[in-house]
Amino acid sequence: MNPVFWFEIPVLDLERAVAFYSKVFEIEFEITDIDGHRMALFPSDDDSRGCSGALAAGDSYVPSINGPRVYFEVKDANAALERAVALGAEVLYAPKEVNPGVVVAEFTDSEGNRLAISQTTH
Repeated sequence: MNPVFWFEIPVLDLERAVAFYSKVFEIEFEITDIDGHRMALFPSDDDSRGCSGALAAGDSYVPSINGPRVYFEVKDANAALERAVALGAEVLYAPKEVNPGVVVAEFTDSEGNRLAISQTTH
């Protein structure tokens, strides 16, 4: 069992955040309302490892560069980072092999959160 069930990334402007994440990760979102909060749900596949979550807007959702780090698995860390930078992201941690066959990087999203990406190279 993976201990993380769900995550919510705070956003100030849901449309701006959806545009950013859609382009960086090349995915589509489902926009919904959950308990009075506007959310954009990340794609989910019950047969794959890991968990899913949402971009969440509302009074209790405050973006921060100092909050938890959510790692997104990507096919190509350099390409994902290039897309993020083209959309205004700041590189916080350049791509680096941290374990044999695992490359990670960190950058800011459109809302000021710190994001991390991970690429398995083997």
